[in-house]
Amino acid sequence: MKLVKAMSKRIKEIIKQKGITQYELYKLSGVPQSTISTILKGDIKTIKFSTLYDICAGLQMEFVEFFETDYFKLKNIVD
Repeated sequence: MKLVKAMSKRIKEIIKQKGITQYELYKLSGVPQSTISTILKGDIKTIKFSTLYDICAGLQMEFVEFFETDYFKLKNIVD
């Protein structure tokens, strides 16, 4: 899968686990609702590292925790 698709999938997984909505993620992270929506729909070609930082900070999670999934193993990324 493409890297941005893996990121989208991971964010969806985390917000589901935490029981929060896209709107709540926007409020927690400060990332515009439209950006979050676009990321979660998979309608984005790139995600800025600073945007991912803001999302992780809003979710109170470290990058290492975010990337700690098989989605990001090199064999699973086709970019």
